[in-house]
Amino acid sequence: MLELETETTTATGSTNRRSRTDLPSREPGPSILQVMASLGDASFRRDHGLRYAYVAGAMANGIASVELVEAMARGGMLGFFGAAGLGHERVEAALHRLQKEIPGLPFGVNLIHSPNESELEDVVAKLFIQRGLRLIEASAYLRLTLPVVRFRVAGIHRDAAGQIVTPNRVIAKVSRVEVATHFFSPPPAEFLNELVRTGDLTAEQAALAAQIPMAQDVTAEADSAGHTDNRPLVTLLPTLLALRDRMQAKFGYRQPLRVGAAGGLATPAGLAAAFAMGAAYVVTGSVNQACLESGSSEVVRKMLAQAEQADTAMAPAADMFEMGVKLQVLKRGTMFPMRAAKLWELFRAYPSLEAIPEADRGPLEKQFFRATLAEAWASTRDFWLKRDAKQVERAEREPKHKMALVFRSYLGLSSRWANAGEPSRVLDYQVWCGPAMGAFNEWTRGTFLEKPENRRAEIVALNLLYSAAAHLRGVALRLQGIPLLSEETVCAPIEPARLHELLNAKL
Repeated sequence: MLELETETTTATGSTNRRSRTDLPSREPGPSILQVMASLGDASFRRDHGLRYAYVAGAMANGIASVELVEAMARGGMLGFFGAAGLGHERVEAALHRLQKEIPGLPFGVNLIHSPNESELEDVVAKLFIQRGLRLIEASAYLRLTLPVVRFRVAGIHRDAAGQIVTPNRVIAKVSRVEVATHFFSPPPAEFLNELVRTGDLTAEQAALAAQIPMAQDVTAEADSAGHTDNRPLVTLLPTLLALRDRMQAKFGYRQPLRVGAAGGLATPAGLAAAFAMGAAYVVTGSVNQACLESGSSEVVRKMLAQAEQADTAMAPAADMFEMGVKLQVLKRGTMFPMRAAKLWELFRAYPSLEAIPEADRGPLEKQFFRATLAEAWASTRDFWLKRDAKQVERAEREPKHKMALVFRSYLGLSSRWANAGEPSRVLDYQVWCGPAMGAFNEWTRGTFLEKPENRRAEIVALNLLYSAAAHLRGVALRLQGIPLLSEETVCAPIEPARLHELLNAKL
């Protein structure tokens, strides 16, 4: 049966979109369910224990929540808990719950590159090893670090057949060829030697580690929410696919390298295009933040449900503020992008907090910090004394670093205010969001998924996959000269009961 979209006009003149399943499939070839089950790379699904090659990527500060990860796992898909920006205790608690609640099901946790907090990255990576976590999503890396290498090679050995076994896997999310090259290469010798010196590896294990890629799976992250280089997927994905082939030929790995796609994927046509270009799997982000299981607040989910494709802007990132790194955020309903840009402008113009002129100091104290700059530094200082006292020591020597820490405090708190739904700080909400959110809202307009309260992560994901399969099936039939109407290949979102009925049907 084909799932077809129809429209009816109400008495008020508005249009309702719904799905029909009463027309039999008259075309030859595989069914939509068969296409859906075969999307992506079969080895990716097999290696990670998945039914579908669909990944919910990590969003920091627990926005990619435990509940979201559990929903993905139970739906036969893969989710990553957003550990970035969280303290060691909360990450450990989340990992403990996931291992308890979904034993044997696939899931992972994010490990983010932290150039300003290398010790925190090291502590979190060691925690993963101690707790037996087998899969991480490595993100925002500019270069490889010892912590991510340590995780990857931990427990490496040969099996009874003499094959190299790597218990730990890394899926690296990148947007640059040079970074992808690092992850497709074996771990650097200097890191392996250091791990041997510290007793983390034996010399034999180091020799084995020199024969494996840092990551068998690399995700091409195009224009997306949060950290992004704003690269178009239609150019980035083919580039990394070509790199994959060169690196596979160069190193002759026993297990083939794979490339997935992320960034801007929020409609069936988008997913279909990514799979058609050769993506081994797809990764979604913005749409998951708008789902009920996300760690964001109800007010943010409502803001996201109203977003259109042009309602985003680039703003300074808290974790890499001094480097000038930016991330993509929602601008509709919040003044955060403009205020964050003002902080960057002041940081570049003045050597210290004390040097900021009164004309700029007033708005900072009244609107941004709601405290004097001296009070803002006092609270920032208390935070860093608990988290990393070395930052305070440096700030007291370097006024510019002191200013950066204070400005970063606003950037960091703005995300937490949004996640908590703090009503007095709506204009300061930092909501990571890409144009994909607007595209998703357009696709769901007039359907049950238009309402934020109906957006459950598993249902959203399965609808995207089902409709992407319908799209690809239609393309294949047209290429065989079989004429189809557009409504025979374009599916509106299907309500949960009917969707599960379709998915549970025999192929």
